[in-house]
Amino acid sequence: MSPVPTLESTAPATPQTPPNEPGRTPPRRRPTLKARLNRMSSFDIVSLLLAGVLVVLVCFPLVRVVINMFYKDGRFTLEAIQRTLAIEDLGKLVADTVIVVLISSVFAVIIGFLLAWANTRTDARFGLLNEVFPYLPFLLPPIAGAVGWTMLLSPQAGLLNAWIRDILALVGVTLETGPFDINSWYGLILVYTFYAVPYVYMNVSAAMQGLDSSLEEASRLSGASALTTLRRVTLPALAPSIGAGFLLCTWFGFGMFSIAQIIGTPAGIDMIPVRIVKLLTFTYPPDEDLAIGLSAIVVLFVGLSYFVQYRILKNSRFGSIGGKAAHHTVVKLGPWRPVVRAGVLLYIAVSTVLPMLALFIVSLNGYWTANIQWDSLSFDAFNVALFEDPKTREAFGNSLSLGLVGGVIGILVAAVVSLYIAQHRNRFTLGLDASIKLPSSVSNMVIAVGILLLLARPPFNLGGTWLILLLGYLALYLPQASIAADAAVATVGKELGEASGVAGARQWKTFRRIYLPLMLPGLVGGFALLFVRIIGDLTASAILSGTDNVVVGFRILEVFNGGSYATLAALSSVLVLISGAILVAVIWLSKRTGVARSR
Repeated sequence: MSPVPTLESTAPATPQTPPNEPGRTPPRRRPTLKARLNRMSSFDIVSLLLAGVLVVLVCFPLVRVVINMFYKDGRFTLEAIQRTLAIEDLGKLVADTVIVVLISSVFAVIIGFLLAWANTRTDARFGLLNEVFPYLPFLLPPIAGAVGWTMLLSPQAGLLNAWIRDILALVGVTLETGPFDINSWYGLILVYTFYAVPYVYMNVSAAMQGLDSSLEEASRLSGASALTTLRRVTLPALAPSIGAGFLLCTWFGFGMFSIAQIIGTPAGIDMIPVRIVKLLTFTYPPDEDLAIGLSAIVVLFVGLSYFVQYRILKNSRFGSIGGKAAHHTVVKLGPWRPVVRAGVLLYIAVSTVLPMLALFIVSLNGYWTANIQWDSLSFDAFNVALFEDPKTREAFGNSLSLGLVGGVIGILVAAVVSLYIAQHRNRFTLGLDASIKLPSSVSNMVIAVGILLLLARPPFNLGGTWLILLLGYLALYLPQASIAADAAVATVGKELGEASGVAGARQWKTFRRIYLPLMLPGLVGGFALLFVRIIGDLTASAILSGTDNVVVGFRILEVFNGGSYATLAALSSVLVLISGAILVAVIWLSKRTGVARSR
């Protein structure tokens, strides 16, 4: 019987090429930098240059803060840290800040989760309100909101307090002051919570819209109660978005100056952002060492928040959502539907409408008092604030120009860079993207301090100029513009750009004729975010603004310290009207461009 041939015996022998034989293919050489640049288009080169400028702009201030913390006059030193630790009331300062930020963040997570659930998963949602809801806090900048709440709940002259006392008097209860005091722990935490809720709402509502409700239905069919389903299914699936919302709340809280100054300082509540501004603005010469040391404490607590989010993401094993289309089941609330709707409307009225109403009433009345002369309301305060005060006119001119220029430059540069990163996904571009978004994890106060240390001194000498404010605003809010641009880029498929390239169009023409029109709704929203944040900013303005470059936020703070409450209310009202006009235009333009794109 003949042996069965094996693979070795039947396969033809493959000749082996000696290593040094001339016919051997040499290993591929990595292309040189010059060769890579020659292969890159002008669009790619400009995108990389813009990305490099963004990284320098947003990261160098942080580097400057770290350098000044450990190096002074060319030598290593721990003087900034030692002096910070030697502050007499450091314990109270840190404790007050942490208490306000943590409690308001927890309340914001609870309220934001409930609002997102009501507006996305139940039949109590309002339709158009779901689209407008995330924009409502931007309608009332924090400094205007803090002023409005002061005029509502001041113990004696607060309008809401006066109305409540009048109602109580009808049933025989007489009060001379109160019953509420905005300059208190609960008042400060209340206003912080109102401004932190949107960060949770936007994250959780987006996650709820992508969460397949069949997971919850399967849990209920297996016999689990609604509470068990919430604890074992819904919350683990939403844990990453809840953690992100909590992180953003802490980031907002540790960097917020205007609310802490206007409401917390009269109550004797010391906050780190207020102390940093006083050290840099109201102390001569500015005490930069202590400001840097306190900024390091802010970075520490924000880093702890990051660690909490990391642990949430690491332990959320069952929080992922499948790739199939999400199935949504609307919860029928039955008789509870009007109750839930009333609760949502009540929240909007209390958080946004009431402080706006207080601003308009005081400005029209001409002075701040609990006894409003309804038959003598006039626009005199607006005339004084806008037309008779040259300093205020200059402040509005500077803020509007900064908002327009900063908004246009920021969103267009972010769009170009985001498009390049989306088209070239590799380790380098991902690192570039992370570097651009890095300041979003650091307090605004720390970034502003870094900008001051970097650009106000030689060789730049930009202190007190319009340009340092523009660069400071871009450094603070470019990460948010980048996120908005990323979302706009994600709505445009790669096929359209590839088809344009096959047709012979260059990348610049493809960007101008294809990508930019399709990205326009998202970019317009990003511009509105930048514009409203810039014109209503007080954090950077309090540090970077000077007598020669006054802006609205800093002017409002000056008027508040001077006690001219009618002018203060008029300035805040005009700021609200400008923000509202921009947001209405943005929503209208987004709707119109969205309809045109669908057609």
